[in-house]
Amino acid sequence: MLAGGLVAGCAERAAPPPVVPAAPVKAGPEITVVATPIPMDAADPTKVTAEGGFSYAGGLVLTSPDTTRLHGLSDLRIGAGDTLTAITDEGDVFEARIQLDAAGRLAGLADGKLFPLPGPDGLPLQGKHNADAEGLTVMPNGDRLISFERDHRIWLYPAQADGGWRAPRPAPKPATILPDNEGLEALSAYPAAGPDAYIVGGEEGEVWLCRLSTDCKSLPPQSGPDFTWGLTAFAPFQGTAVATLHRGFDPVRGWRAIVRFISDPTLPLARQRTAASLHVDGAMPRDNFEGLALSTSPSGAIRVYLISDDGAVSAKQRTLLLAFDWTPPPPPPPAPAKPPKKPARKR
Repeated sequence: MLAGGLVAGCAERAAPPPVVPAAPVKAGPEITVVATPIPMDAADPTKVTAEGGFSYAGGLVLTSPDTTRLHGLSDLRIGAGDTLTAITDEGDVFEARIQLDAAGRLAGLADGKLFPLPGPDGLPLQGKHNADAEGLTVMPNGDRLISFERDHRIWLYPAQADGGWRAPRPAPKPATILPDNEGLEALSAYPAAGPDAYIVGGEEGEVWLCRLSTDCKSLPPQSGPDFTWGLTAFAPFQGTAVATLHRGFDPVRGWRAIVRFISDPTLPLARQRTAASLHVDGAMPRDNFEGLALSTSPSGAIRVYLISDDGAVSAKQRTLLLAFDWTPPPPPPPAPAKPPKKPARKR
């Protein structure tokens, strides 16, 4: 009788059958990206003109219901077919396809993927000290370089036919001592100095020209307006020119950003020229902009993409992707030819 009661009691307390999801559960790197449009000026949503000859080409606030890791975006590049590749300061890669509206303006993102960067052992990077990726560039042969801070280094991820990311190898880095959280923020291929050349910038404005085949040498600094600004990104422009991104913050003025087109960062500062400057300030959408990329708009203008790292200061920060267009002014007409000098008459 006692044994039968124990058996019956165990049967009554048996675990319930597993609950089967009503629909397939997503697995793998694919994520849904919610892209909410944001105007350049909330008080005047029709405004699209910015100072310096730039026009607003759309902006998005990015979130995802599928992951908590879509944040901390530190740099980006735009590839063929308007493909976006970004890296995060937690060691992830974010890929998506940019969607444009009928007017060629930024409208959304599709085909989102988020996956961890592999280390030299092929395994995902672990811990903030090892995974704090800050700069991203693509070399002329398709190899990708990523710069890291905290553990200050640059890694080369060889190009793959399938576009994947395999185990990296070290690349030359500047021989300098950097603060723990103010490292190699800015990184860009620099084909003007050779197919294996790239420029690297520290947050305090230091700049170096490096080559995969040799070491790095110092260049003139790229400083912001004052000490509250830091250098966060480079992007290759035309010929010897590059675009620079500085972000500024203080408790009174909040976040600001400046993009500059610099004629030649290898020249002494007195000989460098700024072709254009984009100031993200005032009523414009502002945050901790750390990523910069250039492409060509459907109309043929230079398109500037900015992306923000949402985790620097406040829980109120957002992941913003903004686009601006700039058309270089036409070159000035050639000066009229000087009339030939008449030969002086000999007396």
